[in-house]
Amino acid sequence: MQIWAAPTASDVEGSAAISNGLIYVGSDDGRLYAFNVNTGAQNWTFSTGEPVLSIPTIVNGILYFGSFDGYMYAVNAGAGTPVGLSSPAVSNGIVYVGGSDNNLYALNAVSGSLEWTAPIGFGIISSPTVVNGIVYIGSADSSLYAINATTGAQVWSAATGGQIPSSPLVAGGIVYVGSLDDKLYTFDAGTGALKWSVTTGDEIESSPVVSNGTVYIGSHDNFLYAIDAATGTLKWRTATNAPIDLSSPVVLTFNGTVVRPGISGDVQ
Repeated sequence: MQIWAAPTASDVEGSAAISNGLIYVGSDDGRLYAFNVNTGAQNWTFSTGEPVLSIPTIVNGILYFGSFDGYMYAVNAGAGTPVGLSSPAVSNGIVYVGGSDNNLYALNAVSGSLEWTAPIGFGIISSPTVVNGIVYIGSADSSLYAINATTGAQVWSAATGGQIPSSPLVAGGIVYVGSLDDKLYTFDAGTGALKWSVTTGDEIESSPVVSNGTVYIGSHDNFLYAIDAATGTLKWRTATNAPIDLSSPVVLTFNGTVVRPGISGDVQ
């Protein structure tokens, strides 16, 4: 006997997940739906760009699911609101993403099953980077963490003088990351030893880019910096129309042009 039926705007091809009185299911209309498990009443929906066929996974009140738009989503299971600013990284069939519960999560990219969790200070808004079996991620506790990508064990951590919303970049065995203490830091990717740091005129939320021996980084001081990647020596800096927020520079390798977005809405 049918107890209830609840509509979505298109076909439902994926399986559902149930937790704390709610049933979660994706639809080909690009939304994830949450319904009351007893009545079928819609509790909330969360929109993505393409069909949602993956089976949602709930861990510590956070709902993780994938979409055909190419993104992995983390939302509050009770309210359907986005969690944090950390974006996922995928490597060797595992999705790594920071949660607002101060943990780094590793999820199977196909099934969504939890592989492991690792505590990362607090307030993760940095996005992880995975290189040579190590996950690098910054934290609001002012430290950069290196985590074994297979086991979730901490390899090392290194302190900066401010929170780290910048996402780390690894190139040539060096980790480059910005901090809210106005500095760009470089650490040895294997040991976490400090190589050098450079001070800008304001906080750094932007993520670095390395090209042809130069690291490019934006700052809230309205400047884009070009710094020697090996020594930390300033090559040049150029003014922008506004502070450079979380956006990263892009280097056009065919002509060496650096594209620098700013929070003014301009792309320069």
